[in-house]
Amino acid sequence: MTPVSPPESAGSGGDAPDELYEQLTDDLLYDPAIGRGTIMGHPCIRLAGRFVTSLERNGTGLILKLPSDRVTDLITTGVGEPFAPTGNPMREWVVIPAADRELWQSLLAEAVAFAREGLSARPG
Repeated sequence: MTPVSPPESAGSGGDAPDELYEQLTDDLLYDPAIGRGTIMGHPCIRLAGRFVTSLERNGTGLILKLPSDRVTDLITTGVGEPFAPTGNPMREWVVIPAADRELWQSLLAEAVAFAREGLSARPG
């Protein structure tokens, strides 16, 4: 995977995080395996039932499920923050606090690919 550098600015070229999330996740819905769902009563995007992404409850950060080594890379480089809703960081989950269209789009593609890999790893 290509390393991602922290955004140079916290801005996204004027995109509000909630609007950016809606636009980018709407673009994923062309795939019939991807749909809207919920997690802990909060809206999310799923691929064949597997969590892909959600927007933080406060509407600012993008939550993604990615391989644990990728999560570590994103946190180490300052691009992401640990996702720890109960106080303990979840190893395959990361929050991307800066609304950045290119970054979010790239990471959403990675999250979809990771969810798809999980489907192929299921015992048949």
